[in-house]
Amino acid sequence: MRMCNNIFGDDIVKMKFHLLYLRNLFIHKWYVIIESRKLGILWRGLTHDLSKLTLREWLPRARAMEKGTLKNGYGLIDHNHIDDELSLSWLHHYHRNPHHWQWWVTNLDCGSIKVLPMDDEYRREMLADWLAVSRMPDRMNMIPWYMLNQDKMLLHPKTREWLEEQLGIN
Repeated sequence: MRMCNNIFGDDIVKMKFHLLYLRNLFIHKWYVIIESRKLGILWRGLTHDLSKLTLREWLPRARAMEKGTLKNGYGLIDHNHIDDELSLSWLHHYHRNPHHWQWWVTNLDCGSIKVLPMDDEYRREMLADWLAVSRMPDRMNMIPWYMLNQDKMLLHPKTREWLEEQLGIN
């Protein structure tokens, strides 16, 4: 009996992180659907973050949860130990989901950066995403989070103006 525990023990522990990731992904999606409906983009809410179901994004996040780098698949715990696998997972996610501001930033061959205005449906989805994350346990409320992070985001002036108007801080 002890031998069976050794054979299956590690797999059961690893399965825990996959199930936790799935649970938190569905909770997040539910909140995004609620917020998307309020913003008039229900379809964007229903299709939100489907790329997180791909192995390219799923496996690195579950492994990072197991290592203790990610909490619940979202919040970073250890900023000093972000491996290439997790970074590539995020890059994959940003390049397939235009509701992330990073999707609208391009590095030009001449060395400069160009920031494009977000389409309305995607900026609404971004706001729904942020509002949904702020509903998760142990996460900051939306406006204090935005105020703390706004200078780190490369947003087109029209996108930023719309966003801050929606948040009531304009």
